[in-house]
Amino acid sequence: RFTTDMKDAIDSSDIVFIAVGTPIRDDGSVDVQSVLNAASDIARHMKSYKTIVIKSTVPVGTGRQVKTVLQEVLSSRHVDIPFDVVSNPEFLREGSAVQDFLHPDRIVIGSESEHTLQIMKDVYRLNEVPFVEISIETAEMIKYASNAFLAMKITFMNELANVCENVGANVQQVAQAMGMDKRISPLFLNPGPGIGGSCFPKDVRTLAQTARVHGNPMQLMEAVIKANEWQKTKMVEKITHVLGRDLHGKTLAILGVTFKANTDDMREAPSLVILPELAKLGATLKVSDPQGQKEGSVRFKDIEKQLSWHNDIYEAIKHSDATIILTEWDQFKAIDFSQYESLNAKKVLFDLRNLYRKEKLEELGFIYHGVGV
Repeated sequence: RFTTDMKDAIDSSDIVFIAVGTPIRDDGSVDVQSVLNAASDIARHMKSYKTIVIKSTVPVGTGRQVKTVLQEVLSSRHVDIPFDVVSNPEFLREGSAVQDFLHPDRIVIGSESEHTLQIMKDVYRLNEVPFVEISIETAEMIKYASNAFLAMKITFMNELANVCENVGANVQQVAQAMGMDKRISPLFLNPGPGIGGSCFPKDVRTLAQTARVHGNPMQLMEAVIKANEWQKTKMVEKITHVLGRDLHGKTLAILGVTFKANTDDMREAPSLVILPELAKLGATLKVSDPQGQKEGSVRFKDIEKQLSWHNDIYEAIKHSDATIILTEWDQFKAIDFSQYESLNAKKVLFDLRNLYRKEKLEELGFIYHGVGV
Protein backbone atom coordinates (compact mmCIF):
# COMPACT_ATOMS: atom_id res chain seq x y z
CA ARG A 1 0.00 0.00 0.00
CA PHE A 2 1.02 3.62 -0.50
CA THR A 3 1.12 6.20 2.24
CA THR A 4 2.47 9.68 2.90
CA ASP A 5 2.44 9.04 6.65
CA MET A 6 6.06 8.25 7.55
CA LYS A 7 5.26 7.17 11.10
CA ASP A 8 2.65 4.72 9.86
CA ALA A 9 5.01 3.38 7.20
CA ILE A 10 7.81 2.79 9.72
CA ASP A 11 5.51 1.26 12.35
CA SER A 12 4.11 -1.26 9.88
CA SER A 13 7.44 -2.36 8.39
CA ASP A 14 10.35 -4.61 9.31
CA ILE A 15 12.65 -3.31 6.58
CA VAL A 16 12.96 0.35 5.60
CA PHE A 17 14.54 1.29 2.28
CA ILE A 18 16.16 4.69 1.84
CA ALA A 19 15.94 5.67 -1.82
CA VAL A 20 16.32 9.44 -1.96
CA GLY A 21 18.25 11.71 -4.28
CA THR A 22 21.96 12.35 -3.78
CA PRO A 23 22.82 15.41 -5.90
CA ILE A 24 26.40 16.26 -6.75
CA ARG A 25 28.08 19.48 -5.66
CA ASP A 26 30.27 21.63 -7.91
CA ASP A 27 33.45 20.05 -6.53
CA GLY A 28 32.28 16.53 -7.39
CA SER A 29 31.32 15.60 -3.83
CA VAL A 30 27.89 14.17 -3.12
CA ASP A 31 25.27 15.80 -0.92
CA VAL A 32 23.99 12.95 1.27
CA GLN A 33 21.92 15.17 3.56
CA SER A 34 18.65 13.69 2.27
CA VAL A 35 19.91 10.21 3.20
CA LEU A 36 20.90 11.37 6.68
CA ASN A 37 17.59 13.19 7.10
CA ALA A 38 15.75 10.00 6.17
CA ALA A 39 17.78 8.07 8.74
CA SER A 40 16.93 10.67 11.37
CA ASP A 41 13.22 10.42 10.54
CA ILE A 42 13.35 6.64 10.84
CA ALA A 43 15.03 6.84 14.24
CA ARG A 44 12.45 9.36 15.49
CA HIS A 45 9.57 7.00 14.73
CA MET A 46 10.89 3.45 15.14
CA LYS A 47 9.65 1.44 18.12
CA SER A 48 11.20 -1.95 17.39
CA TYR A 49 14.05 -3.57 15.46
CA LYS A 50 14.43 -2.38 11.87
CA THR A 51 16.71 -3.25 9.00
CA ILE A 52 17.56 0.04 7.27
CA VAL A 53 18.60 -0.48 3.66
CA ILE A 54 20.39 2.21 1.67
CA LYS A 55 19.45 2.02 -2.03
CA SER A 56 20.66 5.51 -2.91
CA THR A 57 24.04 5.85 -4.59
CA VAL A 58 26.22 7.20 -1.81
CA PRO A 59 29.97 7.73 -1.25
CA VAL A 60 31.95 5.19 0.71
CA GLY A 61 31.45 5.84 4.41
CA THR A 62 27.83 6.97 4.20
CA GLY A 63 26.57 3.74 5.75
CA ARG A 64 28.65 4.50 8.82
CA GLN A 65 27.24 8.04 8.92
CA VAL A 66 23.71 6.68 8.76
CA LYS A 67 24.47 4.33 11.64
CA THR A 68 25.80 7.24 13.69
CA VAL A 69 22.72 9.38 13.00
CA LEU A 70 20.41 6.53 14.01
CA GLN A 71 22.31 5.99 17.25
CA GLU A 72 22.34 9.70 18.10
CA VAL A 73 18.61 10.18 17.54
CA LEU A 74 17.72 7.03 19.48
CA SER A 75 19.96 8.21 22.33
CA SER A 76 18.22 11.59 22.35
CA ARG A 77 14.95 9.69 22.77
CA HIS A 78 16.51 7.72 25.66
CA VAL A 79 15.61 4.42 24.03
CA ASP A 80 17.74 1.41 23.17
CA ILE A 81 16.22 -0.07 20.02
CA PRO A 82 18.34 -2.46 17.92
CA PHE A 83 18.80 -1.90 14.19
CA ASP A 84 21.06 -2.87 11.32
CA VAL A 85 22.23 -0.85 8.34
CA VAL A 86 22.61 -2.49 4.93
CA SER A 87 24.05 -1.16 1.68
CA ASN A 88 22.10 -2.57 -1.27
CA PRO A 89 22.96 -0.42 -4.31
CA GLU A 90 20.70 -0.51 -7.35
CA PHE A 91 21.97 -1.08 -10.87
CA LEU A 92 18.83 -0.13 -12.78
CA ARG A 93 18.99 1.54 -16.18
CA GLU A 94 16.63 4.37 -17.02
CA GLY A 95 14.01 3.09 -19.42
CA SER A 96 14.62 -0.53 -18.36
CA ALA A 97 14.20 -0.32 -14.58
CA VAL A 98 11.45 -2.93 -14.17
CA GLN A 99 13.23 -5.43 -16.42
CA ASP A 100 16.53 -4.84 -14.61
CA PHE A 101 14.86 -5.25 -11.21
CA LEU A 102 13.22 -8.53 -12.18
CA HIS A 103 16.31 -9.90 -13.92
CA PRO A 104 19.43 -8.45 -12.26
CA ASP A 105 22.95 -9.68 -13.02
CA ARG A 106 23.73 -9.78 -9.30
CA ILE A 107 22.42 -8.51 -5.98
CA VAL A 108 24.99 -6.68 -3.87
CA ILE A 109 24.46 -6.79 -0.12
CA GLY A 110 26.79 -4.95 2.22
CA SER A 111 26.07 -5.89 5.82
CA GLU A 112 27.68 -6.49 9.18
CA SER A 113 25.87 -9.63 10.29
CA GLU A 114 24.64 -12.97 9.06
CA HIS A 115 21.21 -12.06 10.41
CA THR A 116 20.75 -9.04 8.13
CA LEU A 117 22.24 -10.94 5.21
CA GLN A 118 19.56 -13.60 5.58
CA ILE A 119 16.85 -10.96 5.85
CA MET A 120 17.96 -9.44 2.55
CA LYS A 121 18.14 -12.85 0.89
CA ASP A 122 14.55 -13.44 1.95
CA VAL A 123 13.56 -10.13 0.36
CA TYR A 124 15.10 -11.19 -2.95
CA ARG A 125 14.23 -14.88 -2.68
CA LEU A 126 12.40 -14.88 -6.03
CA ASN A 127 15.50 -13.66 -7.88
CA GLU A 128 17.63 -16.63 -8.85
CA VAL A 129 20.81 -14.63 -9.28
CA PRO A 130 24.17 -14.49 -7.48
CA PHE A 131 24.39 -12.65 -4.18
CA VAL A 132 27.52 -10.62 -3.54
CA GLU A 133 27.98 -10.61 0.22
CA ILE A 134 30.45 -8.00 1.38
CA SER A 135 31.04 -5.14 3.82
CA ILE A 136 29.05 -1.92 3.68
CA GLU A 137 32.05 0.06 2.41
CA THR A 138 32.76 -2.45 -0.35
CA ALA A 139 29.12 -2.40 -1.47
CA GLU A 140 29.20 1.39 -1.66
CA MET A 141 32.36 1.29 -3.76
CA ILE A 142 31.01 -1.37 -6.15
CA LYS A 143 28.32 0.97 -7.49
CA TYR A 144 30.80 3.74 -8.28
CA ALA A 145 33.38 1.34 -9.68
CA SER A 146 30.83 -0.28 -12.00
CA ASN A 147 29.46 2.95 -13.42
CA ALA A 148 32.88 4.57 -13.72
CA PHE A 149 34.24 1.58 -15.61
CA LEU A 150 31.34 1.62 -18.08
CA ALA A 151 31.76 5.37 -18.55
CA MET A 152 35.46 4.82 -19.20
CA LYS A 153 34.65 2.12 -21.76
CA ILE A 154 32.27 4.37 -23.68
CA THR A 155 34.68 7.29 -23.51
CA PHE A 156 37.46 5.10 -24.88
CA MET A 157 35.26 4.18 -27.85
CA ASN A 158 34.38 7.84 -28.42
CA GLU A 159 38.04 8.80 -28.59
CA LEU A 160 38.88 5.75 -30.70
CA ALA A 161 36.08 6.71 -33.11
CA ASN A 162 37.62 10.13 -33.64
CA VAL A 163 40.98 8.55 -34.47
CA CYS A 164 39.28 6.07 -36.81
CA GLU A 165 37.90 9.00 -38.79
CA ASN A 166 41.40 10.45 -39.10
CA VAL A 167 42.99 7.24 -40.38
CA GLY A 168 40.14 5.89 -42.50
CA ALA A 169 39.15 2.99 -40.24
CA ASN A 170 35.57 1.99 -39.36
CA VAL A 171 34.98 2.07 -35.61
CA GLN A 172 31.90 -0.15 -35.83
CA GLN A 173 33.89 -2.93 -37.43
CA VAL A 174 36.69 -2.36 -34.92
CA ALA A 175 34.17 -2.58 -32.06
CA GLN A 176 32.62 -5.74 -33.47
CA ALA A 177 35.98 -7.47 -33.58
CA MET A 178 36.90 -6.18 -30.12
CA GLY A 179 33.62 -7.44 -28.71
CA MET A 180 34.35 -10.97 -29.87
CA ASP A 181 37.11 -11.06 -27.28
CA LYS A 182 35.54 -12.54 -24.13
CA ARG A 183 37.79 -10.36 -22.01
CA ILE A 184 36.18 -7.23 -23.50
CA SER A 185 32.56 -8.21 -24.40
CA PRO A 186 30.48 -6.39 -27.04
CA LEU A 187 28.56 -4.25 -24.54
CA PHE A 188 29.10 -0.49 -24.26
CA LEU A 189 31.27 -0.33 -27.38
CA ASN A 190 29.05 2.06 -29.33
CA PRO A 191 30.54 5.55 -29.75
CA GLY A 192 28.34 8.61 -29.70
CA PRO A 193 28.11 12.33 -28.90
CA GLY A 194 29.12 11.95 -25.26
CA ILE A 195 27.90 10.40 -22.02
CA GLY A 196 24.88 11.87 -20.26
CA GLY A 197 22.30 10.98 -17.65
CA SER A 198 22.09 11.09 -13.89
CA CYS A 199 24.54 8.28 -13.14
CA PHE A 200 27.66 7.90 -15.26
CA PRO A 201 28.93 11.52 -15.30
CA LYS A 202 28.04 12.05 -11.64
CA ASP A 203 29.58 8.81 -10.44
CA VAL A 204 32.80 9.37 -12.37
CA ARG A 205 33.18 12.83 -10.81
CA THR A 206 32.39 11.51 -7.34
CA LEU A 207 34.89 8.67 -7.61
CA ALA A 208 37.53 11.11 -8.84
CA GLN A 209 36.73 13.51 -6.00
CA THR A 210 36.87 10.71 -3.42
CA ALA A 211 40.28 9.67 -4.72
CA ARG A 212 41.58 13.25 -4.53
CA VAL A 213 40.34 13.69 -0.97
CA HIS A 214 42.22 10.57 0.10
CA GLY A 215 45.43 11.64 -1.61
CA ASN A 216 45.26 9.11 -4.45
CA PRO A 217 44.09 11.02 -7.55
CA MET A 218 42.69 8.74 -10.26
CA GLN A 219 44.24 10.22 -13.39
CA LEU A 220 42.13 7.95 -15.57
CA MET A 221 38.86 9.22 -14.10
CA GLU A 222 40.01 12.83 -14.43
CA ALA A 223 40.74 12.13 -18.09
CA VAL A 224 37.31 10.55 -18.63
CA ILE A 225 35.64 13.70 -17.30
CA LYS A 226 37.61 15.95 -19.66
CA ALA A 227 37.27 13.63 -22.66
CA ASN A 228 33.51 13.39 -22.26
CA GLU A 229 33.03 17.15 -22.28
CA TRP A 230 35.40 17.47 -25.21
CA GLN A 231 33.41 14.87 -27.17
CA LYS A 232 30.29 17.02 -27.03
CA THR A 233 32.22 20.00 -28.37
CA LYS A 234 33.77 17.75 -31.01
CA MET A 235 30.29 17.00 -32.35
CA VAL A 236 29.69 20.72 -32.90
CA GLU A 237 32.99 20.93 -34.76
CA LYS A 238 31.96 17.94 -36.88
CA ILE A 239 28.81 19.78 -37.93
CA THR A 240 30.43 23.16 -38.57
CA HIS A 241 33.26 21.56 -40.54
CA VAL A 242 30.63 20.65 -43.13
CA LEU A 243 28.13 23.51 -42.79
CA GLY A 244 30.53 26.30 -41.86
CA ARG A 245 30.89 28.35 -38.69
CA ASP A 246 28.26 30.87 -39.77
CA LEU A 247 24.92 29.08 -39.46
CA HIS A 248 22.71 32.14 -39.92
CA GLY A 249 20.00 31.21 -42.39
CA LYS A 250 20.56 27.48 -41.78
CA THR A 251 17.76 25.27 -40.47
CA LEU A 252 18.78 22.09 -38.66
CA ALA A 253 16.49 19.16 -37.86
CA ILE A 254 17.42 17.85 -34.40
CA LEU A 255 16.23 14.31 -33.70
CA GLY A 256 16.45 13.64 -29.98
CA VAL A 257 17.48 15.72 -26.98
CA THR A 258 17.25 13.24 -24.09
CA PHE A 259 20.52 11.63 -23.02
CA LYS A 260 19.30 8.21 -24.23
CA ALA A 261 16.18 6.60 -25.66
CA ASN A 262 13.15 5.52 -23.60
CA THR A 263 13.46 8.28 -21.00
CA ASP A 264 12.60 11.97 -20.66
CA ASP A 265 15.81 12.58 -18.69
CA MET A 266 18.01 15.36 -20.04
CA ARG A 267 20.53 15.57 -17.21
CA GLU A 268 24.03 15.93 -18.67
CA ALA A 269 22.63 15.20 -22.15
CA PRO A 270 24.95 16.06 -25.07
CA SER A 271 22.11 18.16 -26.50
CA LEU A 272 22.57 20.64 -23.64
CA VAL A 273 25.97 21.52 -25.06
CA ILE A 274 25.39 20.97 -28.77
CA LEU A 275 22.11 22.87 -29.31
CA PRO A 276 23.13 26.11 -27.57
CA GLU A 277 26.40 26.13 -29.50
CA LEU A 278 24.59 25.69 -32.82
CA ALA A 279 22.12 28.42 -31.86
CA LYS A 280 25.00 30.71 -30.90
CA LEU A 281 26.33 30.29 -34.43
CA GLY A 282 22.96 31.41 -35.81
CA ALA A 283 21.17 28.14 -36.61
CA THR A 284 17.41 27.68 -36.50
CA LEU A 285 16.62 24.40 -34.73
CA LYS A 286 13.59 22.19 -35.44
CA VAL A 287 13.49 19.57 -32.68
CA SER A 288 11.66 16.26 -32.41
CA ASP A 289 11.85 13.99 -29.37
CA PRO A 290 9.12 11.56 -28.20
CA GLN A 291 9.56 12.51 -24.54
CA GLY A 292 11.95 15.44 -24.42
CA GLN A 293 9.78 18.49 -25.10
CA LYS A 294 8.57 19.17 -21.55
CA GLU A 295 12.03 19.18 -20.00
CA GLY A 296 13.63 20.60 -23.13
CA SER A 297 11.36 23.63 -23.13
CA VAL A 298 12.84 24.54 -19.75
CA ARG A 299 16.42 23.57 -20.52
CA PHE A 300 16.50 25.49 -23.80
CA LYS A 301 14.69 28.59 -22.55
CA ASP A 302 17.62 30.81 -23.52
CA ILE A 303 17.43 29.76 -27.18
CA GLU A 304 13.65 29.36 -27.51
CA LYS A 305 13.45 32.05 -30.21
CA GLN A 306 15.59 29.88 -32.47
CA LEU A 307 13.96 26.58 -31.56
CA SER A 308 10.65 24.91 -32.41
CA TRP A 309 9.21 21.54 -31.34
CA HIS A 310 7.64 18.99 -33.68
CA ASN A 311 5.84 15.74 -32.80
CA ASP A 312 6.19 14.56 -36.39
CA ILE A 313 9.83 13.93 -37.29
CA TYR A 314 9.11 14.74 -40.92
CA GLU A 315 7.84 18.18 -39.91
CA ALA A 316 11.18 18.70 -38.19
CA ILE A 317 13.05 17.52 -41.28
CA LYS A 318 10.98 19.65 -43.67
CA HIS A 319 12.99 22.49 -45.28
CA SER A 320 16.06 21.60 -43.20
CA ASP A 321 19.64 22.09 -44.35
CA ALA A 322 20.81 19.07 -42.36
CA THR A 323 19.45 16.38 -40.06
CA ILE A 324 21.24 15.63 -36.78
CA ILE A 325 20.47 12.46 -34.81
CA LEU A 326 21.37 12.88 -31.14
CA THR A 327 19.30 10.14 -29.46
CA GLU A 328 18.79 6.51 -30.51
CA TRP A 329 14.97 6.45 -30.34
CA ASP A 330 13.37 3.61 -32.31
CA GLN A 331 11.44 6.20 -34.33
CA PHE A 332 14.73 7.54 -35.65
CA LYS A 333 15.91 4.10 -36.75
CA ALA A 334 13.27 3.85 -39.45
CA ILE A 335 13.33 7.20 -41.25
CA ASP A 336 11.84 7.14 -44.74
CA PHE A 337 14.66 8.89 -46.59
CA SER A 338 12.70 8.82 -49.84
CA GLN A 339 10.59 11.69 -48.46
CA TYR A 340 13.49 14.16 -48.33
CA GLU A 341 12.91 15.53 -51.82
CA SER A 342 9.19 16.13 -51.27
CA LEU A 343 10.02 17.73 -47.91
CA ASN A 344 12.48 20.05 -49.65
CA ALA A 345 15.12 18.90 -47.16
CA LYS A 346 18.80 18.69 -48.01
CA LYS A 347 20.31 15.22 -47.93
CA VAL A 348 22.85 15.90 -45.22
CA LEU A 349 22.80 13.55 -42.22
CA PHE A 350 24.88 13.77 -39.06
CA ASP A 351 24.19 10.39 -37.50
CA LEU A 352 25.79 10.84 -34.08
CA ARG A 353 24.45 7.47 -32.89
CA ASN A 354 25.55 5.46 -35.93
CA LEU A 355 22.02 4.18 -36.54
CA TYR A 356 22.53 3.87 -40.29
CA ARG A 357 25.09 2.44 -42.66
CA LYS A 358 27.14 5.07 -44.41
CA GLU A 359 27.24 3.12 -47.69
CA LYS A 360 23.45 2.82 -47.86
CA LEU A 361 22.86 6.52 -47.24
CA GLU A 362 25.47 7.53 -49.79
CA GLU A 363 23.73 5.31 -52.33
CA LEU A 364 20.60 7.38 -51.67
CA GLY A 365 22.53 10.55 -52.43
CA PHE A 366 23.16 11.66 -48.86
CA ILE A 367 26.20 13.34 -47.41
CA TYR A 368 26.63 11.11 -44.36
CA HIS A 369 28.67 11.77 -41.23
CA GLY A 370 28.64 9.27 -38.39
CA VAL A 371 30.96 8.88 -35.43
CA GLY A 372 34.07 6.98 -36.40
CA VAL A 373 32.79 5.76 -39.77
